[in-house]
Amino acid sequence: MSEQLSKRIFAELESLVLIDPHTHINPHSAASTTLADIMGYHYYTELAHSAGLAKELIEEPGIDPKEKVGRLVTQLDDLDNTIQLSWLLDICSEFFDFQEDAITESNWEKLYDTAAEKMAQPDWEQQVLKQSGLEQVFLTNDFDDPLEGFDTKLYIPCLRTDDLVFHLVKSETRERLAKATQMDIGCAKTLRDAIGELFAHFTAKGARACAISLPPDFSPVAVTADQVDSTVRSLFAGNELTCEESKTVSQFVFWTLAEYCAVHRLPFDLMIGVNRRVYEAGVFQGQDLYDKRTSLILYKELFNAFPNVTFPVSVLTSTSNQELVSYSWIFPNVVINGHWWYSNTPAFIHFDCKSRLEAVPKTKQVGYYSDMYKLEFALPKFRMYRRVLANVLASDFVIGRNWSEQRAIDLGKLVLRGNVETIFGC
Repeated sequence: MSEQLSKRIFAELESLVLIDPHTHINPHSAASTTLADIMGYHYYTELAHSAGLAKELIEEPGIDPKEKVGRLVTQLDDLDNTIQLSWLLDICSEFFDFQEDAITESNWEKLYDTAAEKMAQPDWEQQVLKQSGLEQVFLTNDFDDPLEGFDTKLYIPCLRTDDLVFHLVKSETRERLAKATQMDIGCAKTLRDAIGELFAHFTAKGARACAISLPPDFSPVAVTADQVDSTVRSLFAGNELTCEESKTVSQFVFWTLAEYCAVHRLPFDLMIGVNRRVYEAGVFQGQDLYDKRTSLILYKELFNAFPNVTFPVSVLTSTSNQELVSYSWIFPNVVINGHWWYSNTPAFIHFDCKSRLEAVPKTKQVGYYSDMYKLEFALPKFRMYRRVLANVLASDFVIGRNWSEQRAIDLGKLVLRGNVETIFGC
């Protein structure tokens, strides 16, 4: 009974056309051109490296795409237990008619060639969007992105602000900001005005969110222009800052971003808890990890100061998830957002999904985002989440609480699609 019920709910959720509210898609090259684009996703390179494949073999300069895939294939048998490999097989089955249960050294070349032939079709991007059931895809745009040359109604701009907050001490970042805004920046007021110009540019192009990833120890507090002006003047004069001065500038910029989110009514996506370059010898994008120092108590001043700004929050652990559930329970402007990175496996999703659905208002949950770099990953990632969600809805709501099947399906559709529309104004 439970298994059949779950399958029926899953089938209904699987038919839902989606908006993906957080990706790293390049809208100028959204779909893959070879299997190397898919298997070069950091999940596969970091897992292959972890299992014994040398970094130098994975990241050899100028390596031919087919050669790279061949090298990664030698490690896939060690990874066949992982959910990430199931995504790969799902992609190959759905898009390239691959019928075997493993990618091996004896069959990968045929798969590679078949994939290359399909990807070369002029409408490949549209095929992937249609087969994946994607209506809109949110981007992660650098602050100086001109946002030109793509359909901003399909690929929704999002102002990513990590560089502004944490790398303004680099002359390159300051130069990019001056060029993007065409402003002479030299004090706190002109820095604030420049950030305002970025918001005007992004919102004019249809941006629906501002976003940032944050380390565990970052604490956003109000820093006024007067308090930081002399430091900003020194920075833009080309002087080096102390660690404490850099921290103060970061806090000022971050607080200014929140203020402009309030002005422009943009949600401010906070992805909290990542330490960069923990494994310094790791492959590209396979160096970052979390730790348990993360606490949302560091954000209490922010959440209290901006009651009219919606903060979709992502965290990396189930421990942090319990805290996030509690904050979303209490704060009207704190919204639960997806299952991020190291929490993006069925075991963690199941536990976190149950706790969220049991405790947080149903209208304050963005069930999932793909975080993908290539369009082909939306299908297997969302399918994984929908399976978990269907199981929770069947066991906990239809069987556990005597809900009707349709009522449970409606809840699933709300967290998958409806809330994305209302929270991000789609």
